[in-house]
Amino acid sequence: MSDNLILRGKTYYLKRRVPSRYAEVEPRPVIWESLKTDSRTIAGQKLERVWSGYLDGWEAKLAGRDGDAEARFRAARNLAATRGYAFLTAEAVSTLPLAELLARVESTQIKIGLPEPETALAVLGGVEEPGLLLSDLVAHIEEISAHENRFKSTQQMRLWRNDRKRSVANLITALGGDRSVAQIGAAEARVHRKWWKARLVTEKLKIDSANKDLTYMSGMLRRYYDHLEHPDPPRPYAGVTIRDRHAKPARKKEVPVDWITERWLKPGALDGLNNEARDILLISIETGCRQSEIFELPAHAFQLNVAIPHLLIANEDGEKDEIDRREIKNIHSERQVPLVGLALAAARRHPDGFPRYRHTRNYSDTVNKFLRENDLLPKGVTIGGVRHMWESRLKAAGVAMDDRGEIMGHSVKEIRGREVYGDDIELQMRRNVVSKIALPVPEHLM
Repeated sequence: MSDNLILRGKTYYLKRRVPSRYAEVEPRPVIWESLKTDSRTIAGQKLERVWSGYLDGWEAKLAGRDGDAEARFRAARNLAATRGYAFLTAEAVSTLPLAELLARVESTQIKIGLPEPETALAVLGGVEEPGLLLSDLVAHIEEISAHENRFKSTQQMRLWRNDRKRSVANLITALGGDRSVAQIGAAEARVHRKWWKARLVTEKLKIDSANKDLTYMSGMLRRYYDHLEHPDPPRPYAGVTIRDRHAKPARKKEVPVDWITERWLKPGALDGLNNEARDILLISIETGCRQSEIFELPAHAFQLNVAIPHLLIANEDGEKDEIDRREIKNIHSERQVPLVGLALAAARRHPDGFPRYRHTRNYSDTVNKFLRENDLLPKGVTIGGVRHMWESRLKAAGVAMDDRGEIMGHSVKEIRGREVYGDDIELQMRRNVVSKIALPVPEHLM
């Protein structure tokens, strides 16, 4: 841009023609802007920054002129920022000290002395926040969260959507009717909490259900205001939760190892289960995987014809087949899971995975029901206790806590309480660890 650097007297200026794209929002054909320095080096450093400021301002004007209510609102915030001001409502602007108010007014003028309408609306608070209704909030959040949810399967999106729809419906019921999202403040959040407290008493519901509801609303409102690029976003649900000092920490009970070896692995014990459900259960016994991490896997995740057979647990984008798209629980859950013993034998019987249970919620109910009806579950225990049992086996074998966490797909950073350095545990090392605790494979399950 050296051709756009002009020395006039002892001061350098930016001189550049306005691109035709911005002709409708910029009346000047050429921009002359003082860089306020006689140093060519400093002027050169300022040049790109000043020109970028013009481009940002023009883009904001175009967005404000051509966009919908939400786009105009975001554009107004951006345009106010290019003038060095935080966006304020017209009411807030009217209460500013006179000197600051006059400075805002003067910033709306361009070099030829004419006011800029878009800049005036942005700097003086002439653009209103879009009036999105609560009843439209979930659809709006789904639209603006499309990239974040790109790995979710159809089933996962249905659950994501239903949880948030339920939360919004409960808030509307608590408030006695639909209203603008902008009207939801701390008072409305407390009404939502009060409504839930009453339900907990009369309907004997769990506090977790209420707190999830409040968390979903909090998350949606945070996402809504972040998308608007609000400089001081409201957080009406901050601190709004329900606590019970008498509640005991929830923790699933383990399935004892001897219970598995003496009852589940006994010949004929699992014959009443369909083959897919039985083998998902056997894989969970020797991998410690979450149930869904096994039955949701697409065929290519079963790496069986390699030196170390294993499962690949990762986000699936469905590039090859949309039905394979799936989001794992979190980034720490992405890992390679070595297959040994019972798990390897079961996986080899299903090299393409478990289509009967993929993208459904039937597996847990099916297996729990079968095991209970056949007296194969200890009282108060579910098959979710298999994962807890597996960590206890690792612990008994002397595996360090953070290594257990990494193998099971937990955050090692949280376990250690500090930054984590070095590489992940290699697959060979993972197999060495799990081989130490592998159960004998009965002949009928080989």
